[in-house]
Amino acid sequence: MIDLGTWNLSIPVGSPPTTIETKQLLQGYDDKYFTSGSSNISFWAPVTGARTANAIYPRTELRETWSNGTLHNWTYTEADNFLNAKLKVIQVPSSGRVVIGQIHVYESTQPLLKLEYQYQDATKDGIIVAKVRFHPNDKKPRIFTIAEGIHLNETFNYVIHLNKAGLLSVKAHNMVWNDRISATWSKQQLYFKAGVYTQDNTGYTSEGGKAMFFNLDVDHNKS
Repeated sequence: MIDLGTWNLSIPVGSPPTTIETKQLLQGYDDKYFTSGSSNISFWAPVTGARTANAIYPRTELRETWSNGTLHNWTYTEADNFLNAKLKVIQVPSSGRVVIGQIHVYESTQPLLKLEYQYQDATKDGIIVAKVRFHPNDKKPRIFTIAEGIHLNETFNYVIHLNKAGLLSVKAHNMVWNDRISATWSKQQLYFKAGVYTQDNTGYTSEGGKAMFFNLDVDHNKS
């Protein structure tokens, strides 16, 4: 059972897109974009879905909250910060790209980290890339391939870890990448996101990103 008690959910419907609050998620919220069962949760974000302000792509994505539903933002120097997930990507849009995890920045349109599954027609499988902005003022992220050879419907794990010293590491499919971010990030309010952020906005209503998560856990270890 995935604990939904410290998340809210954005779904790609309405203007602005609808936010499903923490309390509602805990009561067993389900619709065509998000379903929760005893052993998994599923996300669907069609390319035709509504988009949040300043975003060019649709998303069905969880965002960290406190247990009372208020937004949970943190600075990385406070704790060792982990996002652990076990999932499978079921469908990708024509671009082949779906973001499955993020470290985002409060009141910013530019995340620190995007973890993205990229399906490749040539190999009929996918890679996991990390798109990292090492400094808050970076206009574009640097891109690193974390893992390769992950098929659609293949279950895999990822772990995003940002420690108190600013060391960012990403583990996926038994591969590991790490590097240190700029200390200027220590002044920024950060938060985790997870789900499906479809990196495409053209096509039929049947096109989009779909994923099923079997585990999703956030830890801020202050010890």
